[in-house]
Amino acid sequence: MNKLCLLVLLVMATLGVVGAVSFAAAQTAGARVGAGEYHWTLPKGFPKPRVPADNPMTSTKVYLGAFLFYDQRMSGNGTESCATCHRQELGFTDGKAQAVGSTGQLHPRGAMSLVNIAYGAALTWSNPNEHSLEHQALTPMFGDHPVELGLTGKGEAFLDVLRSDSLYRILFPAAFPGDPDPFTIQNVTKAIAAFERTIISAGSSYDRYHYGGDDKAISDSAKRGEVLFFSEPLSCFRCHGGFNFSDATDFEGRRGREIQFHNTGLYNIAGPISYPLPNVGIYEYTEKLEDVGKFKAPTLRNVALTAPYMHDGSAKTLDDVLDHYSAGGRTMLGSSYAGEGSHNPNKDPLIRGFKLSAQERADLIAFLESLTDKEVIHDQSFANPWGSGSWKAAEK
Repeated sequence: MNKLCLLVLLVMATLGVVGAVSFAAAQTAGARVGAGEYHWTLPKGFPKPRVPADNPMTSTKVYLGAFLFYDQRMSGNGTESCATCHRQELGFTDGKAQAVGSTGQLHPRGAMSLVNIAYGAALTWSNPNEHSLEHQALTPMFGDHPVELGLTGKGEAFLDVLRSDSLYRILFPAAFPGDPDPFTIQNVTKAIAAFERTIISAGSSYDRYHYGGDDKAISDSAKRGEVLFFSEPLSCFRCHGGFNFSDATDFEGRRGREIQFHNTGLYNIAGPISYPLPNVGIYEYTEKLEDVGKFKAPTLRNVALTAPYMHDGSAKTLDDVLDHYSAGGRTMLGSSYAGEGSHNPNKDPLIRGFKLSAQERADLIAFLESLTDKEVIHDQSFANPWGSGSWKAAEK
């Protein structure tokens, strides 16, 4: 243990911090304070994430971001944290069809996975204008339509909490040296964004097979499923391709291109707005009728952990998802959402439908399940650093 680590541990012990968090966490904090630039350890086939110039990665900032990510005091009533809707064991989703805010308000859409969000060219289901993790964090913090974390005003009460916390009094100045007052909402979002960028998943059995040369890492069924995934007429890879299995992907050095959003024929209700309000896709922002029902194609990494599926969680299982795509769009009868999704005028032309035998369906699901990364859901670097402390994120 170096002298700096010992000094920080001594200060933390004096302030009573070691009693509030695990000693291992305190040791890590001591090691990371002053550690300088964050060094990416990227798997084969993964490019370096794009990082904004005004928020360079440092080990201290990442570690601070982890504490903030799991801190329930960030919600107005002290009941939820970022981790409430982004649970590590569920691939950083929450297992709900629609997220629930700190006041119990039901959200219109499900929480998206944060796995590999560092590579997200689009960060939400349907906002084509949101490209910054730092800026996007303000929506769950302060948004009131619907309420998520429920902070009010300019977040003064939460900043007072941070200033009074003995651990944060060490980590904020260390993460933002030179700031006259490091306790700002801007620095909170910068630290959270830095932590989120480190949640990189590339340790699935498919990765060991595809990048590691381990021919036995996946089953013969999954290998057959891979062939189906990348072949006509399924064409799954056209929207879920590349190393991140999503066409909404960005990274350092990549030249700009238009981000794709897709209408998959999930709904086709009567009238000019063919998707149920308020989930109208990017039409909410563009106000172009041809954009009704167009949503981001999420990553398929860890897809077996992130049920239910689609923006509104209306597909409960991977079998339901295959039913939808094999039919070329979903048909709904006997409800206010009745309609033939396959006839939606905005439906992506790639969604043409296909036939699968029982074996082919099993093979395709085996391939999708091979994208599960058990490392990322158990990696202590992404786990709750408060341990059994009083600010452990609630699992609802």
